[in-house]
Amino acid sequence: MRPGPTSTQAYRKDTPHHRFMVAEILSHLDFLDESIERVSQEVSNRIVPFSEKVELIDPVPGINQRMAEDVLSEMGVDMSWFPSHGHAASWTGLCPGNNESAGKRKSGKTRKGNRWLRRYLIEASWAAVRKRKTYLSALYYRLVPRRGKKKAIVAVAHSLLVMIYHILKDQVPYHELGSNYFNKLNLAYVQRHHVKRLESLGFKVILEPLTQVA
Repeated sequence: MRPGPTSTQAYRKDTPHHRFMVAEILSHLDFLDESIERVSQEVSNRIVPFSEKVELIDPVPGINQRMAEDVLSEMGVDMSWFPSHGHAASWTGLCPGNNESAGKRKSGKTRKGNRWLRRYLIEASWAAVRKRKTYLSALYYRLVPRRGKKKAIVAVAHSLLVMIYHILKDQVPYHELGSNYFNKLNLAYVQRHHVKRLESLGFKVILEPLTQVA
């Protein structure tokens, strides 16, 4: 039985074909790179009148310049189109449905909306929750145990949209609430919870404000 060609021989035999295909692929990649560059330049030119808005929302966790441009391209800069942040969330598809009957909620699914803006905000939310010591990160890790990762990230995207809405509507800079926001908000609950735990371990707990202790 006559042996077939080795892999090296087959490769050498097809070298002209491979060279042609590689050259075509590289040529197509060059074309795509040039096209992307032209589009990016066009976006940069068109965003100039709105550069102030981009800079205004750029400090929000999960938002960078390109993400800010993407969000504004879908959402716009005039928030008067939306009567409230709830309307903006509903338009984006980040507002849970209010399907209730006799006080019982049947569904918590979000409505359909602007899928591109929703996708941008979900992507930004994943970036935001990786930034520690922020409100959005604290919100995510607070919700995950009860809702799971997917619903928690949608809730973060909703909060992100509300932040952007008010920043653009009121023309105010982003203010970080901090990772301790929920502890401060629920101070009384946190006190009772930890006192109860310490007492269950056999400790007598007396709480005094730091200003008085000093």
